[in-house]
Amino acid sequence: MNPFQKTYGTDHLKEPLPIAILLSLCVACAHLTASKGLVVGMAIIILPIAVVYLGVLFVKPKIGLMTIFVLNFTILGLGRYVPMTWGLLIDGLLFLMYLALFFKAFHIKIPWSRAKSQLSLLVTIWFGYAMFQAVNPEAASIEAWFYAMRGLALYQWMIVPLLFIIYNKPKDLKIFLIIWGVMSLLGTLKGCQQLFFGVDPFEQKWLDNGGALTHVLFGKLRIFSFYSDAGQFGASQGHAGVVFGVLALFAKSKKFRIFCIIVSLAGLYGMLISGTRGAIAVPAAGGIMFLILRKNIPILVLGAVMGIGVYVFFAHTTILNNNAQVRRMRTAFDPNDASLQVRLANQRKLKTYLASRPFGGGIGSTGNRGQRFTPHTFLANTATDSWFVAIWADTGVVGLYLHLFILFFVLITGAYNVMFKLKDDWLKGQIAALVCGMFGIMGASYGNGVFGQFPTCILMYTGMVFMFIAPRMDKMIMEAKAKKEGQPLSKELGQVSLI
Repeated sequence: MNPFQKTYGTDHLKEPLPIAILLSLCVACAHLTASKGLVVGMAIIILPIAVVYLGVLFVKPKIGLMTIFVLNFTILGLGRYVPMTWGLLIDGLLFLMYLALFFKAFHIKIPWSRAKSQLSLLVTIWFGYAMFQAVNPEAASIEAWFYAMRGLALYQWMIVPLLFIIYNKPKDLKIFLIIWGVMSLLGTLKGCQQLFFGVDPFEQKWLDNGGALTHVLFGKLRIFSFYSDAGQFGASQGHAGVVFGVLALFAKSKKFRIFCIIVSLAGLYGMLISGTRGAIAVPAAGGIMFLILRKNIPILVLGAVMGIGVYVFFAHTTILNNNAQVRRMRTAFDPNDASLQVRLANQRKLKTYLASRPFGGGIGSTGNRGQRFTPHTFLANTATDSWFVAIWADTGVVGLYLHLFILFFVLITGAYNVMFKLKDDWLKGQIAALVCGMFGIMGASYGNGVFGQFPTCILMYTGMVFMFIAPRMDKMIMEAKAKKEGQPLSKELGQVSLI
């Protein structure tokens, strides 16, 4: 062989041994797929990709967070196609990111101190309370506690410090928003496919196995896209509608503004076709928060007039009543609605039951976890229909007050930063969008249990972190602007550096 001749990896395919190995792998893969099923065959194909991905993850842990931002939109819907506990994949990724940081600490200094924050302290207190619930004498199942505690507190406790440490730059916020926008847009497109062309065989099987009880009402399908259910789809799309609607008002780039407008309109349309009445609270509450953040009396008055107009349209007219989605949304404004009366009756029952249980009935005692693990109990057979009512039932009045305190502390901190601390207009617009979206989800969570489910929980936790690091990001941006304009840096700006 000519020593100066350039060789390539594909040249080895001309040799007998590599060809024999490749053919053997193909035959083995085909045999296992035929004998053990498609899942095993897919696992064999994915295994090499997973090995490469893990290598990249340990070199650049930030990739893991970006993967979670994508996966959290589809991870529950994937269960319709490949039955398995997909949620554990998020647990695994979070653990691997901490493991990657641990090994990187042998070579470079990891800025663990970045995680020191009031938010980190608050989520640790909440996680500690969730751990305490494992020994709640009222809890009937430790297994139910384990599964429910993850979405309630574990993910928040694990992801918040990671975001402070490795996902804290302005460009990280932009990437997060782009991923969110693209996935929300795809969610609405998938919803349109279900609306106009019908569900696929796997989704139909899910409906036949019980999903139709809540997703086919009066012969009309409630659209759920690739989300866990229509309630989560509607609230999440309303969330995107609010956040990207606000972003469109502040975006400096024409292309990004167009992108935000498209995502916002698609999100609001997705919310409408979901048939989720409580989701309308997201743009309603988000709009109210936006008007407050603007600190502009004329705009506040105009917004109030528009809000009254929306209320009158739904509560006191029959316009567009021939549209099934509008007709269902309209029932959310009816105080005599049968569903509302049932919810109020259940809350009265819970009030009596929880009067002597300040720590609640134990995490996982209500909802699907209660039905799965403790179907004989009172809480398992009493519908909560609300995130906050579920928190109340599971963790008691102590847990509810603690949870509300944390949420409002975060919300007020974010709003204060927008109104009084941030100087850069674009950053102020981004944080304002996150604050409005958070308040909208909090409003919707009174009617539906959306806060702790994918993708809303991950979006909320990430938004919270950016609300807290926004002042440091703002100083970083001001420093960059000062350098660009050749202005002398203040002592404070000169010391700012985000990892």
